[in-house]
Order: sequence, then C-alpha cells, then structure tokens
Amino acid sequence: MKINGGRSRIRALGGSRLARLWRRMAQKKYLQSKLTQFLREDKIQLWKPPYTDENKEVGLALKDLAKKYSDKLECCENEVEKIMDEIRCKAIERGTGNEHYKTTGIATIEVFLPARLKKDRKNLLETHLHITGRELRSKIAETFGFQENYIKIVINKKQLQLGETLKEQGVTHNVKAMVLELKQSEEDVRKNVQVEEEKRNEAKLEEKRIQRTKRGLEILAERAEMVVDPEATPYLDIANQTGRSIRIPPSERKALMLAMGYHEKGRAFLKRKEYGIALPCLLDADKYFCECCTELLDTVDNYAVLQLDIVWCYFRLGQLECLDDAEKKLKLAQECFRKCYGENHQRLLHIKGNCGKEKVLFLRLYLLQGIRNYHSGNGEEAYEYLNKARQLFKELYTDPSKVHNLMQLGFSAQEARLGLRACDGNVDHAAVHIANRREELDQIKKEEREKKKRRLENINHLKGMGYSMRAARQALHQASGNLEEAQKMWWLNDSAPESNNRQQSPSQEKIDQLVYMGFDEVAAKAALRVFRDNVQLAAQTLVHNEGRLPPDLQLSAEDSSSTPSTSPSDSAGTSSASTDEDMETEAVNEILEDIPEHEEDYLDSTLEDEEIIIAEYLSYVENIKSAAKKN
Repeated sequence: MKINGGRSRIRALGGSRLARLWRRMAQKKYLQSKLTQFLREDKIQLWKPPYTDENKEVGLALKDLAKKYSDKLECCENEVEKIMDEIRCKAIERGTGNEHYKTTGIATIEVFLPARLKKDRKNLLETHLHITGRELRSKIAETFGFQENYIKIVINKKQLQLGETLKEQGVTHNVKAMVLELKQSEEDVRKNVQVEEEKRNEAKLEEKRIQRTKRGLEILAERAEMVVDPEATPYLDIANQTGRSIRIPPSERKALMLAMGYHEKGRAFLKRKEYGIALPCLLDADKYFCECCTELLDTVDNYAVLQLDIVWCYFRLGQLECLDDAEKKLKLAQECFRKCYGENHQRLLHIKGNCGKEKVLFLRLYLLQGIRNYHSGNGEEAYEYLNKARQLFKELYTDPSKVHNLMQLGFSAQEARLGLRACDGNVDHAAVHIANRREELDQIKKEEREKKKRRLENINHLKGMGYSMRAARQALHQASGNLEEAQKMWWLNDSAPESNNRQQSPSQEKIDQLVYMGFDEVAAKAALRVFRDNVQLAAQTLVHNEGRLPPDLQLSAEDSSSTPSTSPSDSAGTSSASTDEDMETEAVNEILEDIPEHEEDYLDSTLEDEEIIIAEYLSYVENIKSAAKKN
C-alpha cells in the first residue's frame, strides 16, 4: 500500500490471469441476478413456450428477449442469451427433478465443488434420503473424483453427520451441498510420488487437527462443569469487554464455552487462511451459540462477529451463493451490534470511551453487504455499502511509521494498531491509551487475586464451622461469595462425600518425573494428589502458577493427603492410560495456544485483504455505472 499526500490510496488488483478470471465470474453472477430479477418482474417462465418447445429445446423467442434485456443492461447480446439459456436449462432440470422426486422418492442435491476445479462447480446428484451421511460422502467422492476420507460436506450450514441418515439431518430435495477439500486433486498429486505422500499426510494431519479441536474443547467444557465452583478452574475464564470475569448461569456455561472455543479455533484457522478447516469450527460455534439465551447474546458482540466470520469464510471459499441466508446473517450481525453497542455506539462509548477499534467490524460488515448486493444484482446498494467500507478503510488505515514509533516505545504491533485506531491516529494519545489500558488490566488482575484471597479465607471459615471442602466451595458459589448467606447452607454438607474424590498417595515414579522437570517435590506431590496421579495436568497447573498450586487446590491436596490408601491394584491401570492422557493434554494445549492473550485480538486486522477486495468490487460496480451512463 502506498501513501500519497497523507491520504491512503486504494490499490487495485493487478491484471493477472487469476484476477481476470475472478472478475468474469463476479460479473457473470451479477448478470445472472439482474436477468432473474427482470424475468420475475415481467413474469416470464423460460421453461414454457415460446421460450422452450415441446422437445425442451430453446425457442426462437429467447433471442428476442435476450436482445431486449441486453439493450436494457448495455451488455453483449450473445452473453445475455447464453446466460438466459443457462437459467432456462436449470429451470427445466429442476422441474424434471421435482416430478422425478414425486414419483420415485429420489431427491436431487445441488453439489458445489471447490473453487480450484476447472469443471462446472455446480453439479446435480440424485440420491435417496434414507442413506447415511457416510454413503452420500462416498457417492460424492466417487462421482466427482475425490478421496472419500479427505472431504467434508456442509449442508444447511452444518457438517454432514456420517452416522445419521440424510432425512434425520433435515436434508431435503433440491438442497445445496458444499464440498470442502482437505487436499489437492489426485491428478495434481500424481505428478510426484513424494508430493502425493506429503499431501496425504497433510490431509490426515488436518483431519486429526479437527478431531483434536473438538476433543480439546469438550475436555475444557467438561472440566468447567465438573468443578463445583467454576472460579477455581485455572484454564478457562469468560470476561466482559473490559477484561473482568463474568458469571454465566451453569445451564448455559458449557454451551457458551464450546461456542466461544470453537469460534476462537475457527478464527485461528482464518488467520492462517485455512478456510476449509475454519468453516466447520465456525458452524459448530454457531450451533452452540444457538443454545444460549437471547438475553445473553444481546449483551455481547461474540455472536455478531461469528456471523461475519461465517459469511467471510464462505466468500473466501468462493461459495457465497451456497449460503442461502447470507443476507439474514449480515442483518443479524448488524442488529446484534446495535443491541450490544447501543444506538450510535453510545453504550460502547460509555464502557470504553471510544469506538475506533470496533469500526473494523463495521468495515467488514459493509464490505460483505456490498459483495452480497452485487451478486444479487443490486448495483446501487452494492456501491453504497462498498463506498462506506472504503471510507472506513481510509479512516482506519494505520501508518506503518506510526506503528513503528509505538513499537520503539515497547508496545507490540497489535497494541500499536489498536491504540492508533482508538485515538484517531494520534501517536502520543495512542501511547497514553495503551499504557493506561495496561495499568487497568494490571489492576483487574490484582483485584482478581484479592477476590480469590478473600474466597480462600471464607472457605477456611466455613471449614472451621464443620463444612467439607466441597460443601464450602459450593455454598460460596451459590451465595455469590456472600459468607453470611453461605453459612445458612448447612444442607449442602449432606452432598457427595469427600472420600469419592480422594485417592492414594502419588507414586514415587511420577513425583520423580515432575521433579526432573524442575518442580519442587512437595508441590509435585500435592499436584499429583489433586489431579489423581495425572502427570500432564499436574505439570500444566504448576507451570500456570509458577511452580505452586493455587491456594484452593492446596486445600484439596491437604484433604486428600489424609485419606486412606486404596489397594495397589487400583493404580495398575494408570500407566496404560498414559497415552490417552497425552492425547487429551495435546488436544487441550492446542486449544489454549489458539486462545489469544490480547482481549481485543478479534478487533485487530491489517486490513490488507479488505483493501484489495474493496477495490475489486468497486471496479465491478463502476463498470456497471459507466455502462448505464452510456445508455
């Protein structure tokens, strides 16, 4: 990107072969949409005479109609006629398919293939609806030349479940199915045996990554549910826009954690431009968010951001037309932002003092609305939204020299971009803003530590009154930390006995493993008691807490240390379970690695992709406007 006279200049995509191909595809979609609009307005049915004869061949009247519409659009008559014939043929195919479905029960599925394929990307496939998802996947792989285990199918914005029938999953006649490919085509990989093996291994790794993502998120969510007091878990936390922890109703906590976890994982894949792997994660996040109450979704912007990410992912996969409700999702995002941020961002300004960073989300929203309108044949609306996106881009563009100046002061590039956008590009103000935010977060962490200290004191007080550890934690949690209220909950002492959670002293071998890693022997023993001899979890916790157990877990260790040992045979299975433990730890670590440290990571973007796409689509719309002026 170049700067001229202090103003950002939008860079258009170069005249490469790929760019020209993309331009032709976009213009064809626009023409298809406009022609479909004209046909509806004029109530013309191309599959009937005089446009289609008794043999279902094209009628002479189609040529006259094509001339009328080409004059109206100021386009090439032959191109318009060709597109109209495609619309006619598709209508005939659909009608034939409808009749066939009524008489035989065999449904037609419109299969959208990956963008890289040279062949027609939209293809029809006939199938019964009582077959399983696995059988449909096999049929698609065989028909279109994929390797079965290296593709995923998305129907109705959900991953196809292999073990359920199509009917059970709501698949109907004339539904759209999108194929996501985890490797390149077989034709490409045959060029080199080594490349083929690498691609196969890569696909297997990607599939394993998806499965580890699911397992890791399930483990984290299950852990949060199993802990009597969710505040005691050291791995998961849900915070508000200021960075403070918030309480979530237990009935919705697991769904919200899974939703946010899948969303973060999907965003991590989006950053790496791995759209085919990102989409299943984002769709799973959407599924779990729908299990949360409306009131919760209206108070946070996560759900709105997810809608943008899903539409963006479909667009980057070149399959935007496969998302029937793109307009609905974008309207939903806009409405969620309004409820969350307030009219004219008033609520956001009250909470944060500025709204510069959040404008990145609106740039993405306007851009996608512009793209959707263009592909729907609405040129004027497309220009309006794209122009809004262009204006926001100019406003949000961060000067690299200013970013560099802030980095020289010890701030990260991410902090610099966010700070500059919050302060309208003023370097001095941005430096103060970032420093103040750091101090604010340090203060929040200090308050959280003090809160935990008070809670520990309250637990000790309740234990002195005869409460068990479990009952003390549960009473404080249900009383929202109020000690006086917790003292009234004697009935909780009748809950499951502590002995259920106790176990023998940890084996010396596992203590030695942790000591060898550099941990203190006393801390190692205590951690192994708490985590039932699980070396991986004990090590994670000690690393997370600088070699010590958190105070609450220290109390758990003291309780368990006084418990009688069980028979030696009970520990015999621990070594056989070590592989499962390693796999679970690996899955959890992958999730934790993708959870960004900065709470506003989702607002940070270089806007490089958006800059190019804005320029592309504005050029398409301006071509239409130029043609209209000539007319």
